[in-house]
Amino acid sequence: MHQHIDVEQLLQTMTAELQQQLSERGIDNPMLVGIRSGGVWLAERVRQLLGLEAPIGILDISFYRDDFTRIGLNPKVQPSALPVLTEGRDIILIDDVLMSGRTVRAALNELFDYGRPASVLLMTLLDLQARELPIRADIVGKTLRLQPDQQIKLSGPEPLALQILQRDV
Repeated sequence: MHQHIDVEQLLQTMTAELQQQLSERGIDNPMLVGIRSGGVWLAERVRQLLGLEAPIGILDISFYRDDFTRIGLNPKVQPSALPVLTEGRDIILIDDVLMSGRTVRAALNELFDYGRPASVLLMTLLDLQARELPIRADIVGKTLRLQPDQQIKLSGPEPLALQILQRDV
């Protein structure tokens, strides 16, 4: 059994919530930063929905993972690319799935290596509520709890599609 989730509808709702939060905080020039790879696809779509001209930042957190020495390096590791320094900037950090919080922790470590941001707002498409670290998203598209035989698959970038798949256990 496969369950499809309407990514475009979630992103439109999330972007409207983001615009409201930015307005309330007086932020008019945020830098969007996506965590490779699903977060990058989402960040690019949010950039389009917001009508922003500036390019998005891209983080590949492979070298910042706390399990790097245990699992080794992802063979597809690519360099991070931030269009401007993070020093004093308001950052919108975007990822596809928030689970343990370890990916976000690694992304924050890498962001701070580029400079100290004024603020970081976390936006995630899915929150799986399986936290190991005290990290929560400011904007969440959908909260779910997966069964042990389920997994998430985000494909993209065009079109963005999200599925919950049953796997053999």
